[in-house]
Amino acid sequence: MEIGLIIVGDEILSGRRSDKHFANVVELLAKRGLQLGWCRIMADDLAQLTRAYRSALESGDIVFSCGGIGGTPDDLTRQAVAAASDRGLLPHAEGLELLRQSADNGDITPERQRMIEFPAGARLIPNPINQVPGFSVDCIHCVPGFPKMATPMIEWVLDNEYPQLEGKPQLEHVVRISHARESDLIPLMESILEQCPQVKVFSLPRLKKKERWVDLGVKGDNFAEVDKAFQLLTQGLDEIELHWQAIE
Repeated sequence: MEIGLIIVGDEILSGRRSDKHFANVVELLAKRGLQLGWCRIMADDLAQLTRAYRSALESGDIVFSCGGIGGTPDDLTRQAVAAASDRGLLPHAEGLELLRQSADNGDITPERQRMIEFPAGARLIPNPINQVPGFSVDCIHCVPGFPKMATPMIEWVLDNEYPQLEGKPQLEHVVRISHARESDLIPLMESILEQCPQVKVFSLPRLKKKERWVDLGVKGDNFAEVDKAFQLLTQGLDEIELHWQAIE
């Protein structure tokens, strides 16, 4: 099981609006020792969204979906989740009451009612900003496209639906190698992976003006294996006579 994120909106793909959901969700998960397994940015397209949500349901992943749950014609998340889960769209009784409480005179227009027409059997996600809820269907959790609403709503889902979900502590060692080319490090990286298959090996090349360096590291939840991999890494760098410096 992985944790996935679907970000919905033509405005993200066109560049009219910059996404903030990814960074916010990464931070929320990191506080719990968790991390994203995947992320998709989707257009406001019913067929594409339906395929994405159906795939998510089949995978059993925990999936957070941001955007597309408003009442305008281009908000298609509710319809797509309903189609993917073979459910009809119905006004949610508790959601209706929340709308009445937030309305000035208690009246709900047909247009506003669309905001709480969710797939049958959906569970509500409280919205602390304007009280208009999001919804969950099985492992899919749908929240608005506004980050100030979406972030606390996702945090509520993590706290209330997955309180037991905690990631394993991770150990990471990184060195900075000056005047290095990433291609020169590939044989060493492959050798470490062969000897320590439970460990991830990563490299981040950097270039600043005329200065060039590579951050090379190892990480994983098996601390003994990570330490072993780091020893192999530093020994290998010494053997090929590359200067390195440990960094945090």
